[in-house]
Order: sequence, then C-alpha cells, then structure tokens
Amino acid sequence: MPTMNVSLTPEMAAYVARELESGDYASASELVRDALRALRHDREVEQETLAILRREIDLGLAQIEAGELSGRTVADILKGVLDEPS
Repeated sequence: MPTMNVSLTPEMAAYVARELESGDYASASELVRDALRALRHDREVEQETLAILRREIDLGLAQIEAGELSGRTVADILKGVLDEPS
C-alpha cells in the first residue's frame, strides 16, 4: 500500500489523537482512510444531487418554452402547502 506524509494543524492532530484514544480506530492510517471514504461518498452524493437539480431545471425550462405554465399565484401555492396534512 502506498505511503503518504500529511501535514496536520495542531487541532487536526489533536482530533486524530482523540479518535485513536476512543478505540474506534486502530491507527491514524485507518482513520484517514475512513475519512477519505466519507469524503468520496459526500462528493458522489453532491454530484448526484447536482445532476438531479440540473435535470429538474432543464425540465422546467422545457415546460416554460412549451407554454406549460401554472396560473396559480405564490399565495395559492403557499396556501396549498400550509393546508397539507403533516
């Protein structure tokens, strides 16, 4: 497995030490690998979310171009949201 040297701030180093003391991780390397997996997952979720938002925006723009507009006012929409059962 490749080895890397990483510089940490004193606060980050203290955090790593506390996590190791908790017993959840056997080594700093294990903790860093877990943190990187979490970062990768977060980035993937972020990219998926952005892709969904882009598709929804494209759909909305296509509906506007097709003249598929709602006659409801903002007040109508708000009333509908507030009247929905929780």
